[in-house]
Amino acid sequence: MKRIFAVAAVLLSFNAIAGGNVEAGKAAAEKYNCASCHGKDYNTPIDPSYPKLAGQHQDYLEQSLIAYKRGGDGANGRGNAIMGAQAKPLSRQDIQNIAAYLHSLPGSLVLRK
Repeated sequence: MKRIFAVAAVLLSFNAIAGGNVEAGKAAAEKYNCASCHGKDYNTPIDPSYPKLAGQHQDYLEQSLIAYKRGGDGANGRGNAIMGAQAKPLSRQDIQNIAAYLHSLPGSLVLRK
């Protein structure tokens, strides 16, 4: 029985790490200057065609950053010169952390009316 609890504790701690760290994500978002385009609160982008990131689904944010990192020629990649250059230096952990941080912020996205 103790062995089961030990395994469960390890799995739970792994999931916490795999889910991203909000504080590390905040630091990474500041380091890579995400707010310069997406707005200080990540809810008011400088251009209406840029997405609002605050409160966005974490898995969507992760997959989007991975796709930008791959580029337009990569499998399931996205081509955008600005975002491609921003995403290239990000590690997998950076991506998870940034996504966790942005997801944690209050957003104005309307999911359902």
